[in-house]
Amino acid sequence: MQKTETAVLVSLGNSRTLTEEIEEHLDELAFLAETLRIDTVSRFIQRLPTPDVRTYLGKGKIDEVKNYVFAHSVNYVIFDDDLSPSQLRNIEKMMNPADREERVLIYDRSLLILDIFVKRAQTAQARTQVELAMNQYLLPRLTRLWTHLERQRGGTGTRGGAGEKEIETDRRNIRYKISVLKKELEKIDRQRKTQRKNRNQIVRVALVGYTNVGKSTLMNLLTKANVKAENKLFATVDSTVRKVVIDQIPFLLSDTVGFIRKLPHHLIESFKSTLDEVCEADILLHVVDVSHPFHHKQIDVVKTTLAEIGAGSIPSILILNKTDQLLAKEPEISLENMVSHYRESGYDKVIFVSATTKFNLTEVRQLLIDEVRKIHVRIFPNYMKDEFGFSVVQSDSIET
Repeated sequence: MQKTETAVLVSLGNSRTLTEEIEEHLDELAFLAETLRIDTVSRFIQRLPTPDVRTYLGKGKIDEVKNYVFAHSVNYVIFDDDLSPSQLRNIEKMMNPADREERVLIYDRSLLILDIFVKRAQTAQARTQVELAMNQYLLPRLTRLWTHLERQRGGTGTRGGAGEKEIETDRRNIRYKISVLKKELEKIDRQRKTQRKNRNQIVRVALVGYTNVGKSTLMNLLTKANVKAENKLFATVDSTVRKVVIDQIPFLLSDTVGFIRKLPHHLIESFKSTLDEVCEADILLHVVDVSHPFHHKQIDVVKTTLAEIGAGSIPSILILNKTDQLLAKEPEISLENMVSHYRESGYDKVIFVSATTKFNLTEVRQLLIDEVRKIHVRIFPNYMKDEFGFSVVQSDSIET
C-alpha cells in the first residue's frame, strides 16, 4: 500500500486581511494539494505587512514550521504565494539540512498549479503549453531544485543532472527546450487559427468561470455531450468545442480551462492560443458557484483575467450555478435582490441555475438562444426566415 504523502500549508496576511478569507484561501490550497493526492495535516498563518525577503515568513514562524515538519515527518511545505528564487533556495536549505536523510519538498502556489496541469493535460497542444510554462517557471529556480524535481514529476522534460556543477548546462538545455516548445506552439497556433477561420459564419459561445464552478456539467446539459466533469480543480484543461442546434439555430459552444486566484503568469502566456476560444467568442457564459462564501471575489478574479487576455468587453450572461446549495445553506435569502445587485454591478443578464437539479435549465437555454439568434440574424440578414422573421437552418440535431 502506497504511503500517504502529507503537507503543511503556509499563508501570509496583513492586518487588514480577514481571518475567514485567509482560511478560505487555505481551503482552496488544500483542495489543490488533494488533487495531487497530498493530505494536509496542519496550517500556519502569519500576519506581516510584507513577506520576509529571505524566507517569506519571519524567523520565529519559519522555525515553527520547520520544527513541526521534522517532528511529524511531513513531506511537503506548500506556500499560498509564489516564492522568489532566493526565498525558495533559503527555505530549501532550512528544511533540508545536510545531516537529514528525509527530504522535504517545497511548493509555492504556481508550482502546485503547474503540477496539476501536467497531470490534467490530455491533448498535444495542452501538454506542450504546460511543458513550456513549467520550463519557464523552472529556469530562474534551477539551483538546488533538480533533486527536488526528480521526485516530484516525470514526463515534462524537467529531469536533468543533479548538482550545482551542472547548472549552466541545465540552463542551456532548458533555454533550448523553451525555444523548441515555443516553435511547436506557434505551429499549433497557426493551425488553430486556420480552423477558427472556418467558423466565422457561425455564432460562438464560450463558458468561462472560476475553476470547479460547474462549467463542464452545464456544457453536458446544454449539448448532451460527454465532457469530463468532476468535483476537482482544473478537471478541464483542454478546451472542448461542440456544435449545438437549438430551435433550428446553430452555434458553437466551448468549455475552457477554469480561472483561479493567482493563476501563474507563465500558464496564462502559454495558454494564449487555447484562450483564443474565449477571446473570439461572441457571447460569454460566466458561470459562478453562487453557494461559495466568497463567490463575489471569484467573479472579480474572472473579470480581471478576461481583461488581461483581451476578452473583457465581450457580452456575457452571468449564470449563478449551484442555487440548490445556496438555498440549502441560506433558505431565507432573496434571489431577486441578488439579481438586482448584479444588474447594478453591470451584468445586464443574470440567471440562477442548478446544473445538478436542472433548476432553471430551460430558462437558461431560452436566454442563450435568444442572444445567439440576435447575432445569427446579423450574420445572415437575408437567410431563410420563419413566420416570426428569424433566420433558421434546416436541422434540429445536436452534434457532438
